[in-house]
Amino acid sequence: MTFTSSLARGHGDAPACIVVPPAAGVAGEAPVGFLHSVESGAAGDGPGMRFVFFMAGCPLRCLYCHNPDTWKLKAGRRIDLDEALAEIAPYRGFLRLAGGVTVSGGEPMTQARFVGALLTRLHDDLRLHTALDTTGFLGRSVDDDWFDPVDLVLLDVKHSDPAVYKRITGRDLAPTLDFARRMVRLGKPMWIRYVLVPGLTDGEAEIARLADLLAGLGPLVQQVDVLPYHRLGVHKWAELGRAYPLDGTEPPSREALDAAIAIFRTRGLKVR
Repeated sequence: MTFTSSLARGHGDAPACIVVPPAAGVAGEAPVGFLHSVESGAAGDGPGMRFVFFMAGCPLRCLYCHNPDTWKLKAGRRIDLDEALAEIAPYRGFLRLAGGVTVSGGEPMTQARFVGALLTRLHDDLRLHTALDTTGFLGRSVDDDWFDPVDLVLLDVKHSDPAVYKRITGRDLAPTLDFARRMVRLGKPMWIRYVLVPGLTDGEAEIARLADLLAGLGPLVQQVDVLPYHRLGVHKWAELGRAYPLDGTEPPSREALDAAIAIFRTRGLKVR
């Protein structure tokens, strides 16, 4: 089976029609994925200490992406489920007590079949807490039961204005908002992630609009993570021979960060 989504052309080399391969091989075979990297002992990617799988492949082309080397699927290392589970074997007992596993990217649902199987093994067989770090853009490509082994969704919302969202990502905002409402329907807790970029995502009115929207989703929005923009991935753009779109943009001030946090809190949202 192949997951497809017909989309308008975005930034750079983003395709007009994204074909989302579930894995290498044919139907009936064990799924195979493409893994960009892993991180053990991560904090902030879900509750407690996390082991994070960074999957390759992403349909968005974010102006401030700090991992542009994850955009292409085959930029990752080919891996099967047993090999993926072997990555966490040394930490499994600790993770069961003190955290869990987060599947991130790139965009994990670019590899829906492999990631779905991985989440099932982690959650059902190993009894580990699971988190899915996603933009929700490809959510329409999977059925509701795909999310059964997901304990927590980390939903990255880039902006509240559709035009600015498209400028940032090259894609439409609507699928992300639809995904958030779908997670509410499925009863999935969410942590919302919002990157504060000076001159791009720090407008008071736009933040207030997003805060109102999130508050309207109800208690399943457990918290909002306001993340200050950083420049740690700029060197990767240079290594890939790409001009960095936000060259000259500096991280936000403490005052700007506090002002954004205050807007979310006035809507009764927990902010970390």
